Amino acid sequence: MRRIIVATLVISLAPVSACLARPAPPPPIHERPTDLVAADLGVPEQVFIDCFSGVSPEANHDPSVAQQHANKAILLPCLQAENPSITNEKLDSVMDKYRPEGPMPKPQG
Repeated sequence: MRRIIVATLVISLAPVSACLARPAPPPPIHERPTDLVAADLGVPEQVFIDCFSGVSPEANHDPSVAQQHANKAILLPCLQAENPSITNEKLDSVMDKYRPEGPMPKPQG
C-alpha cells in the first residue's frame, strides 16, 4: 500500500516539476513585446533586453527632452554594437510602434 501512495504522489507531482523546470519568459519591458521589438531592430531579444536595462524610463510616460536624449545615448550605441544599421529614426519608429501609450512626441530641440 505504501508503494502505491508514493507512486501516486510522484506521478501527481511530475507535471508540477516539469512546469517549474521551464525558464520563465523575460518580463515585458514597460509592456513592450521585447521579442517583436528585437526582431524589428534585427538584434537578438536578449541584446535588446540588456541594452534597455540601462535606460531610465519615466513612470508617467512623459520624459523631459533631456531624459529622452539621455536614454537614447545609452540605448542606441548599445544596439548599434550588435547591428550597426540601426539608425536613430529606425529606433524611434520601432519603439513608437510598440509603445502602449502611443508614439512619443518628438522633442523640440
